Amino acid sequence: MAKVLKRNKALKLRQNGESIKEIAKKLHVSKSTVCLWCSDVKLTSEQVSKLHEKMVRGSYAGRMKGAKMQHDKRIRKSLEAEESGMKEIGKLSERDLLIAMTALYWGEGSKKQRRLFINNSDPEMIIFLLNAFRKIFKITDNRFILSVGLNIIHKNRDEEIKEYWSQLTGIPISQFRKTIFIKAKNKKTYSDFKTYYGVLRINISKSIDTYYKMLGLIKGVSGGINKPA
Repeated sequence: MAKVLKRNKALKLRQNGESIKEIAKKLHVSKSTVCLWCSDVKLTSEQVSKLHEKMVRGSYAGRMKGAKMQHDKRIRKSLEAEESGMKEIGKLSERDLLIAMTALYWGEGSKKQRRLFINNSDPEMIIFLLNAFRKIFKITDNRFILSVGLNIIHKNRDEEIKEYWSQLTGIPISQFRKTIFIKAKNKKTYSDFKTYYGVLRINISKSIDTYYKMLGLIKGVSGGINKPA
């Protein structure tokens, strides 16, 4: 009797346009059972359309939920890695700072022009490098000569961008050289247009001795890791 009652209820729910999945859930039976019971029920085109819309909404909601779970997982892993990294590195000694600075200069700095300069666009790295130059080589701020490299589409933001780097570095705009514009017009519109600040070049005046010192340090780092055990 209970089975008959369930079957009759399933037929009624299906005739009202409910999905096989919803009916199975409500009646606590398998979807295959509901399919068998309701195989003769023909849905109207309007009912089919509503079921399709509901399925699409459910699928979209499921994707959004899955995407959010993945996003939250990535954020959690990133924060855990950041915390672990900071704990593992700890406070840098002066030697640690020297090696880190040398490695960065090796990758980003001039090595063939007999003058010391380095280019980068990462604000945190710029601050790190300036502080390293100040601490390791005792470079005073009046010896820093800065210049900005920009795509020419940002020409109207030149003063704004120099002001940004001036405030970040603490170096007055009077110590900035003329901006270098890259003449490669890009017709594409970027959503981050207003947060683009180009590439900053750090030059140090009267730096020939520091330049040769840096080349020697690069050799030291290179030889230290490449020496046979």
